[in-house]
Formats: sequence, C-alpha cells, structure tokens
Amino acid sequence: MKINWIYKISLVLGLFTVASCTNLDLEPYNEVTSIQVYEDFDNYKNVLAKLYGGLAVSGQQGPSGKPDISGLDEGASTYIRAYWKLQELPTDEAIIAWNDEGLPTLNTMEWTSDNGFIAAMYYRIFYQISLANEYIRETSDEKMASRGIAEADQEEARIFRAEARFLRALSYYHALDMYGNVPFVTEENGVGAYFPEQGNRQLLFDYVESELLEILPMLVDARQNEYARADKAAAWMLLAKLYLNAEVYIDEDHYSDALTYLNEVLNSGYTLEPNYNYLFLADNHLSQELIFSVAFDGMNSTTYGGTTFIVNAAVGGSMDKEEFGVPGGWQGLRTRPEIVALYPSTDGVPDIRGSFHTDGHTLDIENIALFENGYAVKKFKNVTRDGQRGSSPGTEIVDTDFPMFRLGDVYLMYAEAVLRGGSGGSLGQAVAYINELRQRAYGDATGNISSGELTLDFILDERARELKWEAHRRTDLIRFGRFTTDDYVWQWKGGTFEGRAVDSFRDIYPLPTADLTANPNLEQNIGY
Repeated sequence: MKINWIYKISLVLGLFTVASCTNLDLEPYNEVTSIQVYEDFDNYKNVLAKLYGGLAVSGQQGPSGKPDISGLDEGASTYIRAYWKLQELPTDEAIIAWNDEGLPTLNTMEWTSDNGFIAAMYYRIFYQISLANEYIRETSDEKMASRGIAEADQEEARIFRAEARFLRALSYYHALDMYGNVPFVTEENGVGAYFPEQGNRQLLFDYVESELLEILPMLVDARQNEYARADKAAAWMLLAKLYLNAEVYIDEDHYSDALTYLNEVLNSGYTLEPNYNYLFLADNHLSQELIFSVAFDGMNSTTYGGTTFIVNAAVGGSMDKEEFGVPGGWQGLRTRPEIVALYPSTDGVPDIRGSFHTDGHTLDIENIALFENGYAVKKFKNVTRDGQRGSSPGTEIVDTDFPMFRLGDVYLMYAEAVLRGGSGGSLGQAVAYINELRQRAYGDATGNISSGELTLDFILDERARELKWEAHRRTDLIRFGRFTTDDYVWQWKGGTFEGRAVDSFRDIYPLPTADLTANPNLEQNIGY
C-alpha cells in the first residue's frame, strides 16, 4: 500500500509570515501560531509533510478551497502541473487544445510577461521556498534547545531540516532553470516587509551546489528513507542535473562532476523496472527504478493538478476511458508529429515506448484546438499493474505518482556526460546502459546500438523516446541548442504550422509583471 504520510498535514503554519519574499497573496488559515507548533516535536514531521505536499496539492483541502495562494486557479496552478506545462507545452512533445488565456502562447512560444501560467509556476516556487525558509529557521539547533526538545528528537529534526533544505534547493534549481534571475531569500533573511535583492544564475548555481553538498552527510542513505522523501540519491541526482546543465547556466564545463554523482546513484542498488509501462501506473510506487517521486493519492491528495491533469487531459474522443482508469476525459493533450517520427519499428519490432492512440486522429496538427489533431499519448494511467482502477474509482482523481528522478534518466545522463568529455565514465559503459534501455523497449536486442551510433544527436532523440512527458524536454532542447534556434523546428514552433526559430531570450521565462511592480530591486529578463 502506498505510504500517505505526506498528506497527513497539520494546518498550523504561520503562512503570512513569508509574504515579504515575493509578491505572494497568501491565505492565512492558521489555527495556532508558529511558536506553539514548534514547542511540540510531534508537529515537526507534520509541518515537513506540508513542504512535500506543496509539490502536489494547492491548499488546505482538496481538490480546491482554502488555497495557499489566492488569485490562482487551484487546479491549474499546482506545482507539478505548472512545472509540466512550462517544460512540455512549448516543445515538440506536447500541445494542448484548450484556449485558457496564456495556454495558446505556450503552445507557440509567443508568451509575454503577463502570462498567468508562467506567473503561477513562479509563485509556486517562491511559496515553497518561503515555507522551507520558515521550517529551517524554526528548527535550528538553538531554537530547539531553547524549547527543551529532547536530544534524540533534535537528531531526527536535523534530518527533517536537511530534507527541507533539499526541497528548497530543488525549487531554487527550478527557478535557476526557468527564470534565471530571481529574488533570493533564505532563512537568514528576516520576517516582515522588505524587498528581496535579485540573484543571478551564478549566485543561484553556487547556492544550490553548496546547499546540496552541505546537506549530503545529513540525509538518509539512498533507498533507506520513507517512500517519496528525499535521501542522498535525490541530492546526488539534483547535483548531477545542475552540473549537466552548467554550460547553459554559467558557461562552465562540469560534466566530470555530473559523472561523479551519477556514479553514486548507479552504485546505490536501484534497478530498471522490467516493464516500462509499470513506471506510469497507479501503483508505480512499487518500482525499484524510482529515485524521487512526487506522491499522489486518489483519497488523500485530491487535486486537479499533477498526474490527475496529465492523465485526464490526455484522454478523449474514441479512447477507452477504462484503459486509463478515469470516468471521462478532458480532451486536451496530444503530441506533435516530430515526436511520433522518433519511434520507427526496427526489423518490424516496435518500440513499446511509442504508444499512441491514432483512431480518429490525424498525425498533423492543422487545428490546435481540435483534440483529434495530433496523436494522443498513452503513457500515464490511473490503473494498477493488475488492471484495477486507482483508490478513488468513479472520480477523476488519480493515484499515479510523478517520477521526478528515475534510473532510466541516470543512464541517459551518464552517456551524455561521457560524450561531452566528462571523466569518470566510459564509452563502453555508456553504450551498455543505453542498450539496457532499448532492450526493455524492444523486448530483446533488436534495438541495440553500437558505440559508433552513440552520438549526442542520438542521445537527444533517445531522451525523448524514454522520458517523453516527464517534464525534461524544454531543458534538454536548450542544452542541445535546439529550443529557440532554427537547427530544429516542429509544428507551431514560433506560431506557424511549419515551425520557425524564435528569439533566444525565450530560453528563460519572464518574471511576472506584478512582481516587478511590487519589488523595485527586480529587473526583467532581457527581451521581455
């Protein structure tokens, strides 16, 4: 049974103490004060649960009502749903039929600084950072000692605090990747009304790196924590992600550093899930491939965001709803033809990762607003391995967890870092890892490649085949120089059916106009 500790959340945080961090309009649903909460060690894990829950849900009850941040649609603005849209909709991997203000321009890479979906992600990031800062501040050794917290409990609280620092580093990494130059605050900043200074990518890179390196000894060993809680492997993965993208972020080569931490993960006992499809089902928490997931549960984390969005929005038309474990379909998400073309049969054997619904659908997307234009993706489902619906049958809410980090990605990152000249790995091992993925995909050695076939172009395509719809594509395309340039175009890139290049400033998103107005220390990203 899935562990649901994350959603047993105590609604006691002093939420409105963090409003100075950015232009957040927070809803104070406090029942007691922060001082009262932290007097009792029994509350510490409950408040930590709120930090994890903030990646999945949007407020104090689900699927809506009592939101953490007022003024945002709760379903559309949850952390993972907002993150997924910004990482997928502007790319070749996804397109959405809906005409909600701001979505069409994500499809075509024509957004402005007033885009509400871009703002929603920004505010979620800083809400998470604010909560983490408060938790870290209130669980300092000095404060715990002054409250008379027993030493054994303090030791456990230090692990909790390290996890909170990991979650803060994760959100700052997302800010670094998507926005570049953002307000910067930590637990060292006071609580109250003030204007945070703006940090640039170098500052954020250095900060995320130093935080992760400092907390590594404090985190639980790999695969030894409760499911969906951070451990050393989660921190190694985030470090490897940071280093793999360092040339984009700070114009420095850190591929050897990436391999250092990828090797740590590889030596930690994770194994590839034998059945690829099991990674995206309602009981995917059973997989030994998952390194860090955002947990969702049909009973305990009711939300219209996260995987509930990914599953339901991908279903409609002639698709069999029972196959996906949902009562209907939202008829929104499909993929673009350039992605479909990446899955040719090899010697007549199909790649099982290329599972699309084509009945009644056209390959080309002549009309973005028509769900039947573009092939539907059959990947995330709300059914278990034995074909049972999730824990809340008859509703749209799903149990499927979001796999933020998994071993298949480690294999691909290892191969890429080797090809880019990193030390600490070998070409032979890289080929072996890639062929493990392809043997799973084809069922045998039909799709295996040779060392001569392992190129960076191949890696980019293989990342799409293996990781499609797992919120990596925008970052990948930028790292390979294909996101905004004319080196690679896809249907509706730049607002034309044939696709075209767009200005390079779109490699990062704009800061919300409202936050620029509220904080005179902030400057808009170039181009917006």
